[in-house]
Amino acid sequence: MTKAFDQIAAGMREAIAFAQGIETGAIVHQVHIEESDVRSIRISTGLNQQEFASSIGVAVGTVRGWEQRRRRPEGAARVLLALIGKNPMLVQEYLAEKS
Repeated sequence: MTKAFDQIAAGMREAIAFAQGIETGAIVHQVHIEESDVRSIRISTGLNQQEFASSIGVAVGTVRGWEQRRRRPEGAARVLLALIGKNPMLVQEYLAEKS
């Protein structure tokens, strides 16, 4: 096998051991993202629900669910919302640079 394969295989074995609760010496980074008030974040961007949903790549029904607290944003969406909460123009500025 190649050196790269051996390193990947060792990493996978370490990940499996860690997931099983075995002490591996792995460095673990945990990030806590506060619950977002999606409606307030959206309003701060000046976008309506459809525009906001489109700008972050989700369905408008997803944004409605978040705003009505029937659902909660998870994972990458939660991080993106936290970033937009800090800088409401983040997405528009980024997309304007790409145009």
